[in-house]
Amino acid sequence: MIRAIIIDDESLARELLKDYISETGGIEVVAECSDGFAGLRAIQELNPQLIFLDIQMPKLTGFELIEILDKKPEIIFSTAYDQFAIKAFELNAVDYLLKPFSLERFREALEKALKRINSVAGFNQTQVQYEKLREHLDDTNEILSRIVVKTRNTIVVLPVHQLHYIESQDDYVMIYVNGAHYLKHKTLGYYEQHLDPKDFLRVHRSYIVRLDQIAKIEPYEKSTYMLILKTGERVPVSRSGYNRLKEVLDY
Repeated sequence: MIRAIIIDDESLARELLKDYISETGGIEVVAECSDGFAGLRAIQELNPQLIFLDIQMPKLTGFELIEILDKKPEIIFSTAYDQFAIKAFELNAVDYLLKPFSLERFREALEKALKRINSVAGFNQTQVQYEKLREHLDDTNEILSRIVVKTRNTIVVLPVHQLHYIESQDDYVMIYVNGAHYLKHKTLGYYEQHLDPKDFLRVHRSYIVRLDQIAKIEPYEKSTYMLILKTGERVPVSRSGYNRLKEVLDY
């Protein structure tokens, strides 16, 4: 029996999936979850081979959930009409179910997933698919309203309006917010592309700052400057970053 978890905030959608699974056989539903936080805990505790994952969930979206999973089981996404998500799935050969879906369409997606689960090369193929999907999603121009980070076994949702600044650390960034800091496996270029330019500015090759956190700008050395934030935190500014600041702040 294949161990599976259903993660969907709609009870009717969960019931439909369970009905289709019972008619198909070969799958044991070891948990059903109504939000992404509960889904993450269930995945960590129960180690399923397959998950049915809704995208549009209020607390943690399906895309946010897979971003913080250390190991990704085989995933079949489900979504109401979402043209962008469907295009992303099709480009990266990721299985999805468009709500409302038929038993026939369910069985088609399930068959593909089971083949990968039972294949020696299936796990690596799945990881490659989701890495390509992540890269595709990163290339969009979506403006972020929140950032989800994982610290050990805790998930923290950071509203972007609470951010102070972000510091590059190779393939990671350190996000500073309200006296705390969080490490995230993303690049600074990603956040430069996905944070609202009205609120955030890259002032240095290694720093993005939230504009309303700036208290003053002080000369530093060799035509560079230092931002003093309202919290007292200090952020270096390059010459080009200073020119961008002058343009944005109009001084």
